[in-house]
Amino acid sequence: SSLPRYLQPEEVERIISSCDPDSPVGRRDRAILLLLARLGLRAGDIVKLRLDDIDWEGAVIRVSGKGRREVRLPLVQEVGWALVGHLQDGRPRTHTGVLFVRSRAPFRAFASHSAVSVIVTRAMRRAGITCQSRGAAHVLRHSVATSMLRQGASLQDIADILRHRSIETTQIYAKVDVTALRQIAQPWPEVQPC
Repeated sequence: SSLPRYLQPEEVERIISSCDPDSPVGRRDRAILLLLARLGLRAGDIVKLRLDDIDWEGAVIRVSGKGRREVRLPLVQEVGWALVGHLQDGRPRTHTGVLFVRSRAPFRAFASHSAVSVIVTRAMRRAGITCQSRGAAHVLRHSVATSMLRQGASLQDIADILRHRSIETTQIYAKVDVTALRQIAQPWPEVQPC
């Protein structure tokens, strides 16, 4: 079976850094990229986020993902500051309660989750990173999971962050930890090791 497509941590940082911090669109895009890359949100989660999903005092963000299952994730400082920057100097005035809106009038919610993948694809292009995968936003989700695994997080920890209902869904990431797999791999019978 295939491996999940992911990026190295330095590539993820280049993608995030490719956003122009002096433009409203750059601040919006950076906030979106950080939510994908740090919290492992799905593109659909980003589209559904509302202003009242952020609990600033409790430092948590409420996410309603697949199956309308609601969870509260920690609002890490870097993501929080990016959201503040977006809300204060990036988000156009609009009557919608959606957190992220289009950059051109009419200022309303993204039409679908594919708009988020377009934002990620453009950031990848600016950063000079190519990734042969549909759903560029999902590559960042895979990247955060892979990075967590390599830093010693358990599959259960990763499942909790990614909001998988079953640990079996998360087990795909065990295949990307080649270093750990080498430690448990058994030699093939009757073949001399290289």
